[in-house]
Amino acid sequence: MLGQRKGQTEQAGGVQLIQEQPGDWWEVEALYDLCFAPGREALSSYRLRDDVDPVAELCLVARDLDDILGGVIRYWPVRIGDAAVLLLGPIAVHPTRQGEGLGAVLMGASLEKAASLGWDRVLLVGDAPYYARFGFSKLAAVQMPPPTNPDRVLGLALSEGAWAGVTGQVTKA
Repeated sequence: MLGQRKGQTEQAGGVQLIQEQPGDWWEVEALYDLCFAPGREALSSYRLRDDVDPVAELCLVARDLDDILGGVIRYWPVRIGDAAVLLLGPIAVHPTRQGEGLGAVLMGASLEKAASLGWDRVLLVGDAPYYARFGFSKLAAVQMPPPTNPDRVLGLALSEGAWAGVTGQVTKA
């Protein structure tokens, strides 16, 4: 039952945000398969995730009151030089729940939690016009492994000046 899940973080808009648990893995992966093109795991961002544990406290699932999965978000530790960075992604919302603001709820809650845990900066590969509303902007001095479009490499500072002097190649943590 939903009430028995550990790690519940928030209830908003008829959904509860809960820390992803090992038993959620198959359902979460099925949602990613549904929402993203075949071959998603061939993307360069996945190479940064290979053999690296996600930041568990920030990996959230959104479930409705019937325990049906509506959305998910994951974060991974990476490095740029000496700087610790969170790599956001993937984030997905079930097609039947899109347009309800569930993605924004997942983003807001997880970014707030990341800041409270002491993370200073977040990186993602995505559509700049969409992610700008959350404060993300292009990182011209940061390079993702190829083949990544440099215009899609975006960052968000969770503390003032967090990206100052952070330049170079993104690598595994």
